[in-house]
Amino acid sequence: MNQLCEIFGIKYPIFQGGMGNISNANLTAAVSEAGGLGTIGAGTMTPEELEQIILQTKRKTEKPFAVNIAITVSPYVDEIIHLIIKHKVPVVSLSAGDPTPYVKVFHDSNIKVVTVVGSVRHAEKAEAAGVDAIVAEGYEAAGINSNYESTTLTLIPQIVDKVNIPVVAAGGIGDGRGLAAVMMLGASGAQIGTRLIATQEAPFSEKYKEKLLSATDTETVIVGRKVNRVRRVLKTPYAKKLLELENSNDFSLDKFSELTSEKYHKIGAIEGNFEEGFINGGQISGMINDVPTVKELLDRMVKEMYEAIGTANDLLNNK
Repeated sequence: MNQLCEIFGIKYPIFQGGMGNISNANLTAAVSEAGGLGTIGAGTMTPEELEQIILQTKRKTEKPFAVNIAITVSPYVDEIIHLIIKHKVPVVSLSAGDPTPYVKVFHDSNIKVVTVVGSVRHAEKAEAAGVDAIVAEGYEAAGINSNYESTTLTLIPQIVDKVNIPVVAAGGIGDGRGLAAVMMLGASGAQIGTRLIATQEAPFSEKYKEKLLSATDTETVIVGRKVNRVRRVLKTPYAKKLLELENSNDFSLDKFSELTSEKYHKIGAIEGNFEEGFINGGQISGMINDVPTVKELLDRMVKEMYEAIGTANDLLNNK
């Protein structure tokens, strides 16, 4: 059995990426029901908001799911930790900060711990802290990314060579070919986000899904480099305004942080207002051409993975 599936009690080695304040029970439960590990991104949600989503998710699925805590982003880290333990959430995903102080707390409550990293050094520190698995994210991914801007293709093998725990690849994976590719690089599975937006269970604006369906290979843009807050978003009027501001003299980290807060994320993703809010999108956006159910997507990805591995084997054997 795949090591990742065995550790986390899932059918397919596919994790859902945390989606911040647009996270919801419908999509999280659908991913878990389809055999992956659904994830609720706590973002900057209040404990009360997050608790409702946790309870809704537990009503929709009895299968494992995770809650992601962006440690340096959430103002409610201690309260969220309490909620996760209280409701016996099986897995916690830690990002945007040092997981070390929290690992034992979760392990003492039999909760598996995953941490998101963007470099070999951070992966080694996470392993030393005792986490159960690492999500290594290349900067092809949607949303907030590491300032190192390492690509998935280069990051995964370097991390796999340095740690002894399962590595989950994230960034630039949108179908079974991508899943096969990262497995060949040594990853035990993949984390996907953008591809899950364009699914039937995802309760986001239809305009968001239509934007992904019509996307080309050059549809995303990086904002925030000047203040070391790398974020990949889809090209929209709001993204254009962010870039214009970034290239002006009237630009600061505080202003950028405000304009890319979860308030404006929800305006874009939930309301479909691309003039006043942004939408995250990874570089796989141009690969999306349908809106399947989550189960159809995950089943298809695994089937494509085996086909891709078989094709590679045939090529190597000159068949």
